[in-house]
Amino acid sequence: MDMAEQKKTSPAEFLRQVQTEGRKVVWPTREETVRTAIFVFILTVILSLFFLGIDSLFSAVVRWLLTLA
Repeated sequence: MDMAEQKKTSPAEFLRQVQTEGRKVVWPTREETVRTAIFVFILTVILSLFFLGIDSLFSAVVRWLLTLA
């Protein structure tokens, strides 16, 4: 079916559909939200330390290579 052939949805019908879909949303509990936030924080710290280490290693290698020139 072509897009031009499809029936247009009125703004009022669109808002009703949005409300209907909004009622289906299952929000996380406070405990789930806190647990997820702590998990994200811990992973962020671990990954930042990992990338700090990689960056420091690459920096040391480049500095060493520059001393050879």
